[in-house]
Amino acid sequence: MTIPTSNAAAPLEVANAKTPAASEPTAPKGGEGRSPGKMAWRRFKRDRTGVISAYVVIFFFVIGICAPLIAKLYGKNPYTTYGANDTSLLDDFGSPVLPNGGMSGDFWFGIEPGLGRDVFTFLLYAIRNSLFIATAITLLVALIGIAVGITAGYLGGKTDYLVGRVIDILLAFPSTLFFIAFWPVLISILVPPEESTPVWLTVVSLVAIMTAFGWASIARLLRGEVLALREREFIEAAKVTGASPSRIIFKELLPNLWTPILIQATLALPAFVTAEAGLSFLGVGLTDPTPDWGVMIQRGSNVYQSDITFMLFPGATMVIFVIAFNLLGDSVRDALDPKTKR
Repeated sequence: MTIPTSNAAAPLEVANAKTPAASEPTAPKGGEGRSPGKMAWRRFKRDRTGVISAYVVIFFFVIGICAPLIAKLYGKNPYTTYGANDTSLLDDFGSPVLPNGGMSGDFWFGIEPGLGRDVFTFLLYAIRNSLFIATAITLLVALIGIAVGITAGYLGGKTDYLVGRVIDILLAFPSTLFFIAFWPVLISILVPPEESTPVWLTVVSLVAIMTAFGWASIARLLRGEVLALREREFIEAAKVTGASPSRIIFKELLPNLWTPILIQATLALPAFVTAEAGLSFLGVGLTDPTPDWGVMIQRGSNVYQSDITFMLFPGATMVIFVIAFNLLGDSVRDALDPKTKR
């Protein structure tokens, strides 16, 4: 007897035909699959204010780095008293003969009243010195703040309590008044009265004092971040696997702290620029004839009634730089914050 052939296998074939083939991996759409750094960079590039501010800040740093080269090509330096060497540049009262502060083809930004120094090259070196000091302070403050904040937050207990009280004292301490009162005493101890204060000693004391009082704010911020992070599951998992404290700090904690560190650094640098200029203006930082933003503004405040041009250029450039850097800091904060809505 012949068994009739059935089409029982047909449904299987149909089912197999209808079963979708294994899908191949497709390229990520939109922001999916991108690293946080790339996503932050994309958000930053869409922020026109942040991009323009970044170009302005880069321009100032390039000007500061290339100041000696620019001055050499320009053919003048910030220390020569051109007005004293050429009596036709200044009148009997020490004011520039030409209008607008003596601006001409030879002196692009004019000359200084009284001594007749070239304003353009003096401003170039003022930007160079001010940015160098502020950048050095910012880097040291960030390093000390990172070390102290992470250590206090991770260890906790008595260490955290002691560090917290030190931070409270430093934040409440009037650092500017302390520097004004302490700096002359320090200089009188280190430098004999008959000798002038070396520029390097002034710079080192500025950096040291401002660093000593500047790290507390970033340390307190990072301490709070670490206190929250150390209770997270990935930290507990690292402890269970036997990871050393140093590995937990450098491999687990620190990568999650770069955002607040970067934001605090970008907001701290312009604050240190204005603080250093303020001390120089008060005569306890860099002093004449060393080029500095504060020195130029202090000198301009003495001659602005006869010629406001000398104060115009340092005042305008410092305001532009501080505003640009603050806007850059805000843009960086917005770009690094994943909850920011554009």
